[in-house]
Amino acid sequence: MDNLPKCGANYVPLTPLTFLTRASNSYANRTSIIYANIRFNWRETHERCCRLASSLRSLNIVKNDVVSVLAPNVPAMLEMHFAVPMAGAVLNAINTRLDARNVALILKHSEAKIFFIDYEYIDKAKKAIEILMSDFQMPMPLVVVIDDLDSPTGIRFGELEYEQLVFQGNPEYVLENIDDEWDPITLSYTSGTTSEPKGVVYSHRGAFLSTLSLILGWEMGTEPVYLWSLPMFHCNGWTFTWGIAARGGINVCIRNTTAQEIYSNIALHKVTHMCAAPIVLNIILEAKPHEQRQIITPVQVLVGGAPPPAPLLEKIERVGFHVVHAYGLTEATGPALVCEWQAKWNKLPWEEQARLKARQGLGILTLADVDVKNFKNMESVPRDGKTTGEICLRGSSIMKGYLKNEKANSEVFKNGWFFTGDMGVIHPDGYLEIKDRCKDVIISGGENISSVEVESAILKHPYVIEASVVAMPHPRWGESPCAFVISRKDSNLKESNIIAHCRKNLPGFMVPKKVQFVEELPKTGTGKVQKNHLRAVAKTFVVSDQTSKREKPRAYNQNHEQILVLSRL
Repeated sequence: MDNLPKCGANYVPLTPLTFLTRASNSYANRTSIIYANIRFNWRETHERCCRLASSLRSLNIVKNDVVSVLAPNVPAMLEMHFAVPMAGAVLNAINTRLDARNVALILKHSEAKIFFIDYEYIDKAKKAIEILMSDFQMPMPLVVVIDDLDSPTGIRFGELEYEQLVFQGNPEYVLENIDDEWDPITLSYTSGTTSEPKGVVYSHRGAFLSTLSLILGWEMGTEPVYLWSLPMFHCNGWTFTWGIAARGGINVCIRNTTAQEIYSNIALHKVTHMCAAPIVLNIILEAKPHEQRQIITPVQVLVGGAPPPAPLLEKIERVGFHVVHAYGLTEATGPALVCEWQAKWNKLPWEEQARLKARQGLGILTLADVDVKNFKNMESVPRDGKTTGEICLRGSSIMKGYLKNEKANSEVFKNGWFFTGDMGVIHPDGYLEIKDRCKDVIISGGENISSVEVESAILKHPYVIEASVVAMPHPRWGESPCAFVISRKDSNLKESNIIAHCRKNLPGFMVPKKVQFVEELPKTGTGKVQKNHLRAVAKTFVVSDQTSKREKPRAYNQNHEQILVLSRL
């Protein structure tokens, strides 16, 4: 059998670009994109991507050049996920919530040749380019403005405009051959919740396999109507930028993720699927009466980005959203674990169902293995749901590596495994559950306290909207839990109320010694709480052995106002 031929007929490099070609051939007249009053079908989308790829080649873009884009979830952002790699280049979708300096750092590190900028972010982009040229002594990339497709503004920065490139391109363009499926397809930068952002490189193979795994793991059927409530810059929209084409579905694009946008688009277009971080679920639940619409058919929601508390899942299910919980990280091409639902759980009480659904679940099909390993001896922990260790992954959906960062690569790739930096347990049924980031574990008097568990307990209080728990100094125990809480505006919650509530739901050593009420929590552009900022604030709090005698803490919103901006997805 070793002599059988391997040729172009029986071996083709894996790439998600084939999903677009197939959609154009098989679903030509099906709607592909809806954006306000704009509609495209799959034949038109394929042609537009061919035209854009052709124009990129005419601008001297060659294999492995980086093309950056700063844009919301508009049609251009979706099209570039196909068109840029069709030209042989690597797409770098930049987090729109970053400040100008961080955008400049990414442009410098990636050495982007072209910078596509949505008109909404031109001011930020101009500042970023100034920093790039003056502070970093880097040449200015070629700039292309993306005007609004539905309501053009005429705003320009430079001579090139997105629709102009599409119009001028060749509709018969033949995409560059993917000679090696290990070739890079995208470059994404981590959200920087625990350290400086790093450039994560995905391969065509990894993107293809991750897309298929998520379609299967989510049980997504044909012709889904997908609402883009998740930023496409976040792990390339968890690969659904390519996945909706694979199912011949509809991409409903929206500029802003607000309760009104979500509800109105669900009602208008009969949305079947959407992805979100837990913060988006809160946005939905906090919708004003005039923003709400009745959910007639349950909307399938894939939730990830941060561990969703069980109380939040229970609330959102009652509104009409069917939640599937996933766990992943940028380095794993988005979701790596999915909480596969078991039919027997349907008979359980709501609270128990929500608790099970909050677990991170099982590895997606493209992962060769998932494990939780002991820190000291790197052996697998018992499947008892109690013993914690570091979550480790291996498989074709894991990133190629960090761009220009051999030190970081050597730290996460060890003995054939990718070490996530997340602590978790494995339950007897094989389902994983995250307990914390390794850096977020609170060690109090020798006891390890999971901040996630404390947060979940606090969120059971009916008047709490959000909560984040970090370590704060304690004179006796070394560290103790400190809770930052956002309460409902119509409540009059006090610190004593939260502590009393926690005493009923947690062991004594896990009860927060300090509760600070805030209006907002510092977050990344993908909705993850930046606990490093909260830890800096918590270090200013002083707790005596008698917790009732505290030194008055510094005013949170006066001394740390730079971290109060809530980054909406």
